[in-house]
Amino acid sequence: MGPIFQVFIALGSNLEDPVFQVRKALDEIAMLPENNLLACSSLYRSAPIGKCDQPDFINAVVQIETTLSPHNLLKALLQIEQNHGRVRGLPNDPRTLDLDILMYDKLECNKHNLILPHPRMHQRAFVLKPLMEISKDCIIPGRGTVAELLSACAEQRLEREQN
Repeated sequence: MGPIFQVFIALGSNLEDPVFQVRKALDEIAMLPENNLLACSSLYRSAPIGKCDQPDFINAVVQIETTLSPHNLLKALLQIEQNHGRVRGLPNDPRTLDLDILMYDKLECNKHNLILPHPRMHQRAFVLKPLMEISKDCIIPGRGTVAELLSACAEQRLEREQN
């Protein structure tokens, strides 16, 4: 078995029963080979960003450990999205499921459709709040602590879902 990497993944959905989509994807991520689910945040409801004339999103963040390479993990996540009927249209379009690798250990990468850490995660309360819930002292390389970054997103509407 190869080295084990710590990874954070964001999940989001605003179509076709978003709570169901996110919960099912959580189960599917946990069942991926060479992965171990370490933590899962609560579900959060957030207002759409950019294209506002669409339903609210349900969001969560998970922490896994994996022996998969970043690109093999991305490939597996894209397959899960596809299995959920994800159609890639314009950025910020509604979607049945969106899975983003936020951080893959301390790796910094910008090649082959993979940018790490995720280039906009530090600007999104719907990523930062659930990330802080499962990793209170998390630091985003080159950006700062999640707590500091979250305070800069205070104007973004975000509510914890009552499960």
